[in-house]
Amino acid sequence: MQKTRLWLMFPARLITRPVLWELAQNFEVVTNVRQASVTDEIGLVSLEIDGTREEIKKAIAWLEEMGIKVEPVEIGTIAS
Repeated sequence: MQKTRLWLMFPARLITRPVLWELAQNFEVVTNVRQASVTDEIGLVSLEIDGTREEIKKAIAWLEEMGIKVEPVEIGTIAS
């Protein structure tokens, strides 16, 4: 098991869709929202994902296929 921290940038069309719930249903990962900011135009989420390296890679690929921009979080950014 490993833990990965990511920034997710959601386009407006996906803001009301339960993407993180779908992520947890479709992949063997545990999600933890650390921070979020949502407007009518964009959603920005700091997310921790726990799982095997392979499942995390699949989950990230799925998010990107959905049109969500995924960036790694620098260590210490969400430690508070």
